[in-house]
Amino acid sequence: MSNFSQSPAQASAPSAPSLDEPTMSRFSESKSSKSISPKLKSSKSISPKLRSSKSAQSRTGLRGSMSKLFFHTLPTLTVILIVAAVWEISANSNPETARIWASPSRIWTATQLNWPSLYSNLVVTTSEALWGFALAIVIGIALGAILYLSSLANAALMPILTAAQTLPLISVTPFFLWWFGFDDSGKIALVTLFSIFPIAIQTSRGLRAVPRYFADVALTCGASRTWTLWHVQMRVAARQIFSGIRIAGTYIFATAATAEYMGSRHGIGLFLQSAYNATQAPLVWAATISIVILTGIVMLAVICVERLLLGNPADDNIN
Repeated sequence: MSNFSQSPAQASAPSAPSLDEPTMSRFSESKSSKSISPKLKSSKSISPKLRSSKSAQSRTGLRGSMSKLFFHTLPTLTVILIVAAVWEISANSNPETARIWASPSRIWTATQLNWPSLYSNLVVTTSEALWGFALAIVIGIALGAILYLSSLANAALMPILTAAQTLPLISVTPFFLWWFGFDDSGKIALVTLFSIFPIAIQTSRGLRAVPRYFADVALTCGASRTWTLWHVQMRVAARQIFSGIRIAGTYIFATAATAEYMGSRHGIGLFLQSAYNATQAPLVWAATISIVILTGIVMLAVICVERLLLGNPADDNIN
């Protein structure tokens, strides 16, 4: 009985209620949620403002880039419109000028009337030019790396490349026609030959201009010389390599068309020859303008690829 007896103080003192662990955890969670809820509410109220500000910034940047593009192209478009207007007036006022040069309106009409034939020949020339251009990029970069790595190869091949670049296209084309015949492969080989030189030269120069410490850091970290060349030095020299690609891309369609003019079964060069023999100045202009437009599209594509791979040139800093 003594074990179960309590003192008056113990009996009169109320006992504190015992809380189990789940109850304590819920209690602490409720306190923390009460203390955090104002912050959550404030963050929820701020997030739409942040989203709206970000979208406004993106719209502002897009408008800025579009306005910059517009102001860059506006002078060129203005000059083209002025030249076309003067050309149209001169051709309409002088019959001799109209016979030789044709007028922009006659060129447009002739293009519409002969579009199926012009389009089919443009497809052939575009295929030849792009295949030759792609081969020239691969071979030119590889040859440029060889010229950079081997002083013997540079001394042996550089004069040959320079001499090949100075050869007139009209004197080289017959040999390719005799060897390949009138097939498209001869035109592709010609485009490749005349496009390799600027790519190889710019690749070699770009690699020589890469600071030495880029390769030293990669080799110190355990990279092989081959990996360093293709992943480090080529990356630093990429801007100059793309400059060679842009130079080569400016005359791939002219090269293919000239080769077709001298001997082909189809292509824009053959279309030009037929228009010349028939003294159809509007058709000659239609083919010429088509070559210019295709060259501009290729150049724009090269610039876009360069921007996607390397970013804005103004952001480059290797110092």
